Amino acid sequence: MNEIGWPTIDSKHLIVDSKQMLILEKEMFSDGMPQEALMEKAGIQISSWLFKRKPLLENGITVVLGPGHNGGDGAVIARELFLKGYLVKVWCPFPIKKTLTIDHINYLTSIGVTKLVEPPDANERGLWIDAVFGNNQTRKVDNKLIKLFNQKFHNKYGKVVSIDVPTGLCPDKGEPFLGNAVKADYTLVIGVNKIGLTQDSALPFIGELHHIDIGVPIKKLSKIEKKIFKLTYKDVKNIQLPSLPKNSNKYKRGRTLLIAGSENYPGAAFLALKGAISSGVGFISAVLPELVAKSIWQVTPEIVLKGTMQSNQNGNASLFSALKNIDLGAYDSLAVGPGIGIDNDDWQKSKDYLIGFEGLLILDADALNRIAASKLGSKFFLERKFQTWITPHTKEFSRLFPNINCETNIGQALRAAKDFNISILLKGANSIVADNKKAWQLYGTDSHTARAGLGDLLSGFVAGSSAIDLTLCRNITTDYFAKYVLLHSYAASKCKKGSNASLIADQLSKLMRKTKVRLLS
Repeated sequence: MNEIGWPTIDSKHLIVDSKQMLILEKEMFSDGMPQEALMEKAGIQISSWLFKRKPLLENGITVVLGPGHNGGDGAVIARELFLKGYLVKVWCPFPIKKTLTIDHINYLTSIGVTKLVEPPDANERGLWIDAVFGNNQTRKVDNKLIKLFNQKFHNKYGKVVSIDVPTGLCPDKGEPFLGNAVKADYTLVIGVNKIGLTQDSALPFIGELHHIDIGVPIKKLSKIEKKIFKLTYKDVKNIQLPSLPKNSNKYKRGRTLLIAGSENYPGAAFLALKGAISSGVGFISAVLPELVAKSIWQVTPEIVLKGTMQSNQNGNASLFSALKNIDLGAYDSLAVGPGIGIDNDDWQKSKDYLIGFEGLLILDADALNRIAASKLGSKFFLERKFQTWITPHTKEFSRLFPNINCETNIGQALRAAKDFNISILLKGANSIVADNKKAWQLYGTDSHTARAGLGDLLSGFVAGSSAIDLTLCRNITTDYFAKYVLLHSYAASKCKKGSNASLIADQLSKLMRKTKVRLLS
């Protein structure tokens, strides 16, 4: 089956770095797009966004203009707001360098817009617009300017809107150049999403992130080689997954095996199994600690128990005795790790069974910690010749890949995927799914769903969902992984009864049923 193109390649979904954005703009200019026209389009589109939010404008607007074309965008915005009858002032904290920006500012003063000589009062109640540097920032900015903006932000006497990138924030790393950056209530990103703005480190500065479309041609976006996509909950409605034939029996609806839990963490096993059940997979087997195995039939009687795991003296599970008696070739997917604890000797004896498993291997939590602590370390992934998906959070990632050090989490994930021939979910406030060619950045997800147990639930859900889809296409691509992660997060956000993992499992089951019905209709 060919790779499903999801999401759509467009400016709303694609993420670029500052150099890529500059290249896109230069290509548009070389094709005949006048710089004046692009500035007009950006300024008018942002003005339209503001006109739809009139409460922001009621107490007047101060536009802080930078020396370059970002300042020119701000001048167009100031003009449009003034011509609509709003009280507008502009302030230029730096000498203006671009002729086009100078011309716009001269026109502003000619039609009666007030040009401030002194800095504006941070205690005034109007809207401030940060149109200082945008995407072209490469160095630290005068800290007095940033302090002034942030005094305005913290006073809460009026909102702060940053155009393209908040002043003082690196558009590539998503971190302040030096100590601090402007804190905005809204950041309006122009043209294409900037990679720094989607990083966890940028969250304290950008406020709500909104995309401003200026018509970057799709054919130019398609030429970008290593594509990074921004995913939001709006993309759930466009998820497509293979539809199984109506006459398929349970053995043709996917087979998955879960190895999870220990004496110390019995709940992890229950939650992983709930995740698998919520996927709708046809056949679920499990290897569980004896403590869980005794009662599993009372909680999830549909699970087939394939073996039990004894625990070492520290309460951590031992996998080897169970793995040596199981035909792993009978399964489409195998998930290992939630709550099994650390046992280095046991991992050394068990690893060859996992290396040789020919289906999709999903490694989470303590399986990753065992790999990181083992003699083989991350070279384990190179020993495997079959598909492997892993789900570390940032600390687990650092333990697994201590020699990978990139500027962003997206860079970290892409590098690990390429170097070790894996697909990876790097968990965070804005989680990332990546392989060696593409990355999918979840954005705007519900922070209240960052709860204990949700990772265990996700592992089981990914194992079950992938097993279903592997029955129709033997080599599912990483965009499937991204879809499962987004569905899991969306279900958590829509769970009205609460945000614990058990309730979210029920919501996830309903969501999957609706998704499959939609695809069949």
